[in-house]
Amino acid sequence: MRILAAMSGGVDSAVAAALAVEAGHDVVGVHMALSRNRDQFRTGSRGCCSIEDAGDARRAADVLGIPYYVWDLSKTFEETVVADFLSEYSAGRTPNPCVRCNEHIKFEALLDKATALGFDAVATGHYARIETGPDGVRELHRSPNDAKDQSYVLAVMGRERLDRSLFPLGGFASKEEVRAEAARRGLSVSAKPDSYDICFVADGDTRGFLRDRLGERPGEVRDTDGNVVGEHQGAYAYTVGQRKGLGLGRPAPDGQARYVVDVDTGSNTVVVGPAELLSVDRISGGEAVWLVDPPATWTACSVQVRAHGRAVPAEVRADAGAAGLEIRLGEHLRGVAAGQSVVAYRGTRVLGQATVARAWRDAPVAASTGARA
Repeated sequence: MRILAAMSGGVDSAVAAALAVEAGHDVVGVHMALSRNRDQFRTGSRGCCSIEDAGDARRAADVLGIPYYVWDLSKTFEETVVADFLSEYSAGRTPNPCVRCNEHIKFEALLDKATALGFDAVATGHYARIETGPDGVRELHRSPNDAKDQSYVLAVMGRERLDRSLFPLGGFASKEEVRAEAARRGLSVSAKPDSYDICFVADGDTRGFLRDRLGERPGEVRDTDGNVVGEHQGAYAYTVGQRKGLGLGRPAPDGQARYVVDVDTGSNTVVVGPAELLSVDRISGGEAVWLVDPPATWTACSVQVRAHGRAVPAEVRADAGAAGLEIRLGEHLRGVAAGQSVVAYRGTRVLGQATVARAWRDAPVAASTGARA
């Protein structure tokens, strides 16, 4: 097959490209330039897409003996991933930019361009497995490397794009194995630090990034009784479940910790309250993406609402028209915020994904659903 290997300049994508070459595919490497100011896009192990990263990707391609190109996707990245990030925070929601990057950049802009150029598939360094079921349908599964599993952020890709994707690292159980594979092949990125946090917020100061882009919007922090207990410089900088950085100056009357329980950007108000107000047992989501036939009735599963969060037992079903989904949790979850991605699994297989629209507590104690993880 003709394979386009997405090469970020890190060890994972370099080894993925090497394995695609070893498998006998006709491989071409491409580095995605996602910022027009790439020399400022990495601070140590923070961020990505710097000039350094492009150079590392080129050197890996040279070692592998494959053609290498740089594609400027910075305009698309700014107009989709960054714009969505700012829009969601402005609306008081909590987005996951890695989900949007996989949706709009890696498995839309990149994959669709690759298809138009005659490539059969795109190979990436994601930690996830693709298996073919007994019905011949390709399935997305968790990686055996629990610490690095990326099936959560890949769930948004959908069936059609899954059919044109390769994840050569799917069988690796640890990052150490991948680094050893890179060293064995003479790839200089074998010891390169992982990038982390939000790639376009290279210094890790998300609140500062939002303030620079959205401006200061001073407002009040109130408790659940409506009493003013503090001030903020922009409600957009807070998320449901947040405890640190509230700057309240004094504890609650009962001495208990206070958490953000609501963000109302309409009135520019942040509401804080006790931890028990964060527990939910029902979730509704919109913009659903299914990797199976949308279940019309309640179906046992497990669900995850954070990239490396704990999966909990639940039941899921598609809503009318399968545009969204509904979830009944088998146990309470804390701090589920609108805008987060919720992913449903059966065992290790991804069933579907949606963006959280609402999370609430339907009963004081979650009823048993009979669901299995």
